[in-house]
Order: sequence, then structure tokens, then C-alpha cells
Amino acid sequence: MLKTSSTRVLDARDLDEVRALVGRDPVADVFVASRLEACGLDAVRLGAEVWGYGDRGRLESVCYSGANLVPVQATPEAVRAFAERARRQGRRCSSVVGPSVAVEELWTLLQPHWGWAREVRPRQPVMAIDDEPSVSPDPDVRLVEPHEINLLMPACVAMFTEEVGVSPLTGDGGVLYRARVEELIAQRRAWARIQDGAVLFKAEIGAASSEVCQVQGVWVHPSLRGRGMGTVGMAAVVQQARATVSPVVSLYVNDYNVAARRAYEKVGFSQVGVFASVLF
Repeated sequence: MLKTSSTRVLDARDLDEVRALVGRDPVADVFVASRLEACGLDAVRLGAEVWGYGDRGRLESVCYSGANLVPVQATPEAVRAFAERARRQGRRCSSVVGPSVAVEELWTLLQPHWGWAREVRPRQPVMAIDDEPSVSPDPDVRLVEPHEINLLMPACVAMFTEEVGVSPLTGDGGVLYRARVEELIAQRRAWARIQDGAVLFKAEIGAASSEVCQVQGVWVHPSLRGRGMGTVGMAAVVQQARATVSPVVSLYVNDYNVAARRAYEKVGFSQVGVFASVLF
């Protein structure tokens, strides 16, 4: 059994403290920061709870508990407390993701109670760039327009299936996934190179705070891989995202994806941390 420790569900009175905590590492904690900026700590609007470890005025760590379980600035004591709370409520998330040390500790404590995960990715370099890209951007990469959703969706489904290992169309036929893609397009956070009715390259900003945005869903058409299209495409996304979304662009990538890591390095990304993910 895990040892019970004190955690609490945070509310609006804790918002300033949580923002300060998240601000310690704006790249690593961009997902939670983006949710706070959009919804505050209102659990209904968030569709999640934010757990705190430490008394009001002395908050030490937090954990976002929604579709993802995300530890923030989690000390070893806080990890144990969050694991106990998560164990008691049962698994509600589709993944545990965040700084590798905290995620690995969480999963060590939760695995005996939650059972096996579909996949554990223990080392995912976190990369960021805060300057102009080092290579010339692809001039044909642009924002996707709402009427182009049917062009973009097959590429999004292909990327998700390759990356996650399951199709986003499973279950509800892709209704929720399509709604999310439509939302990103409407927010002007989806870019692509579209030629003759086909998507050749695409990427989205999945989370964005006033300081940092996080790229997700990078994909190059299989017939064009290895030709540098991903590099110049990412350069275009970096240039446009820094101008219109946030001054720092980040992402995290599987350590075994050597080709992608080299492409990001050519663009000008450098490693600033390590994530881990547990996928269910």
C-alpha cells in the first residue's frame, strides 16, 4: 500500500501560487500553463482537477489530473502524495506525461494498482528554440484554413496512428479527434504544405502560454521522407509561431527517433530537458 499524504484540490484562491510554480520552468510546464491561462483553476472549465501539495501560501508541487496526469515541480514527497490520490480515485487518464524523474516515480508507485500500460517511453528529449530558425523556412508552409479540414484529417490520423500506436478513429469514429483538429485550425495553430490537394507536411501547436508554445503532430508524407522537407517545414512553423503565438517554441520527441532529432537540431532547437510518457 502507498502511504497516504496530504493533497488537496486547488481553487481560484491558489491561482497566483500555481502560476508562480509553473513559471519556474515555462518550457516543461507549458501544457499546464496553457490550461491555467485559458481556464484558471475552475475544474468544470478545465475538465480536470489540479492537485496541490503544500498548504496555501507554501505550495510545493502540483499535479494536473484530467485526460493526462501531469506532475509539475513535483518533489519526491509530492510524487508519493499524488500517486496515493491517483490510486484511490482509480485511473481516469489516458497518459502520464512530464519530467522523466517524476513520471517514472509516479508510475513505479501506480503500476501495481493500475496494471500494465500499453507503452512506456522513458526518455523523450525536450527541445526548444527562442530565435530565428537556422535554415530557410519552406515558403509554402502556411496556416490551414477551416474549409481544408477534410484535406488535413487523413494526415492527422496517419500521424497519430504512427506516433501513438492506435487509431484516433477508434471508439467514437473520430468525432472527438476531428473536433480537436477543427479547434486547432480555428485557433490558427495548424500549419501545412498542401499541394495538388494533398498534405505533404503538417504540424500543430498543441499547447501555448504567453511565453512558450509546444509543437505536436509533425508529419511528412511517407513518399517524401528523408529529403529535408520536415526540416524546412519546421523552420516555417517556428518562424510563424514565434511571430503569432509565443516567443519560445518547444517540443518533445522520442529518443529513438534520431532522424527527427537531427532535423530539429538543424532548425536550431536545443535540448533543455527530458520527459517520459506512460500510455494506456
